[in-house]
Amino acid sequence: MRSGYLVDTNILIYAYDRGEPGKLAKAQGLLRWLEWNHAGALSTQVLAEFFCVATRRLAAPLSAVEAAGRLEAYLTSWNTLSITPDVVREAARGAMAHQLPYWDAQLWATARMNQIPTILSEDFTHERRIEGVQFVNPFIFPFWEKDAPKTARE
Repeated sequence: MRSGYLVDTNILIYAYDRGEPGKLAKAQGLLRWLEWNHAGALSTQVLAEFFCVATRRLAAPLSAVEAAGRLEAYLTSWNTLSITPDVVREAARGAMAHQLPYWDAQLWATARMNQIPTILSEDFTHERRIEGVQFVNPFIFPFWEKDAPKTARE
């Protein structure tokens, strides 16, 4: 399955963060749109980070059982990309060549190695492009809202 967008951990987290109501609504709408259109992908890195952050750092953390249930739902309904040895190598190269922190470089390498043109995240410079992969902050540019199904706008 080919996806157009790789979703970063912060987008998943905001979908559950009651301490950020504006971002919560936008993240939920975006995730519904991506799932509805089969346009999004998640990496095993993002899912692992989601579990850790969602159970520890939210104002109202998810229980381990709730977070595991969300993981299972994502794993069964989303295109999930594994971190392979080639992704690790490419991430190291990207970290050196583009001065990215390693974990950010690994997200970039996952997108690049899987031919995903866009990473959705608030952690990168909006619209920056590195070797064919563009970073988009969906909180600055909510591109999906014009095409969202009615339920995603609620």
